[in-house]
Amino acid sequence: MKDKGRFGQFGGFYVPEVLIPALEEMEEAFYQYYKDDKFVAELNTLYCDYAGRPTPLYYATRFSELVGFKVYIKREDLLHGGAHKVNNCLGQGLLAKYMGKTKLIAETGAGQHGLATSMIGALFGMQTKIFMGAIDVDRQSVNVHKMRLCGAEVISVSGGTRTLKDAINEALRYWTSNISDTFYLFGTVCGPHPYPTIVKHFQTCIGTEARRQCLEKIGRLPDIVTACVGGGSNAIGIFNAFVEDKTVKLIGVEPAGRGIATGKHAAPLSAGRVGILHGTKMYLMQDGDGQILDTESISAGLDYPGVGPEHCLLKDTKRAEYVAVEDEAVLDIFDIFTKCEGILPALESSHSLAWVYSQRNKLPADTVVVVNLSGRGDKDVGIVEKNRPVK
Repeated sequence: MKDKGRFGQFGGFYVPEVLIPALEEMEEAFYQYYKDDKFVAELNTLYCDYAGRPTPLYYATRFSELVGFKVYIKREDLLHGGAHKVNNCLGQGLLAKYMGKTKLIAETGAGQHGLATSMIGALFGMQTKIFMGAIDVDRQSVNVHKMRLCGAEVISVSGGTRTLKDAINEALRYWTSNISDTFYLFGTVCGPHPYPTIVKHFQTCIGTEARRQCLEKIGRLPDIVTACVGGGSNAIGIFNAFVEDKTVKLIGVEPAGRGIATGKHAAPLSAGRVGILHGTKMYLMQDGDGQILDTESISAGLDYPGVGPEHCLLKDTKRAEYVAVEDEAVLDIFDIFTKCEGILPALESSHSLAWVYSQRNKLPADTVVVVNLSGRGDKDVGIVEKNRPVK
């Protein structure tokens, strides 16, 4: 089973025996339904009428003038729930419904995946439990309240680093004892096979729309497509449509936290080594003995020591370039972009905007850059205020 779901040397299926039947059941159901006419029609209706797809491709006029080239924003922040997470949650939630599951569980960092899962749990009438690190419960209290309003039970995880890694650990432990009626709605393109493939599939709507919109609005493909990368679902979602277009440069932006040199970061593609965590082989932040290092990022949604296996392959094949941006630059761009466009970008998405800003006056004026704005920053106002009080 360890050879399934490979992206080059990465990915795979490294799980306890008790989870193998559940993952095989999920894989079989996915391949049974993902092209089924009834399933696809129902999902497309939900994407349109519930989530609010398609999302617009917005030309950021004032920000473009500031950086000296053309910047277009893929507005995933306008989706119901405020982030791209609803795309995957609708897909997996509908799959759980077709499989006859009655309960959902999920992990969450910034709370956006937890909120999206809670919304879908309410939509389909499923009992929902959300596992969330205690630190993230505190710094994302607004999303926690929203999850509970949707009827979900939020389980605060106080072990380990008390962030996303440990929330996943607890969710997996719970699932091993409840696989018969419970569907683990995983939030990103990590985890054991078939999760990287399933999550990618339900997020490809981002790139499919963006590519079509570029051709319609601009008359050509962009020069650069960029997105933030934690686990990497929003980035894979938009990169996928452009991977075969060799003229389009793909830039993934990781969280450098307080700086790569300090070790206080969450940038495995920039400074990690190959290892295995949460059922998959990928680049990881780990010490010389293979122990997972603590991560740190101002954005809870990127605070994870690993990254999706397909991103690892894209890095090794040099099809995508991965860079890291520090917290200070993220806070700077949150303020700059909001003042330029009247749009509050999530701190996660602010990483890719910060990279774009770092290129100001360095690229030709006719350069076209598409930024995947994966979420809105309402949830982060308290964090920003704490670090950068409004004068």
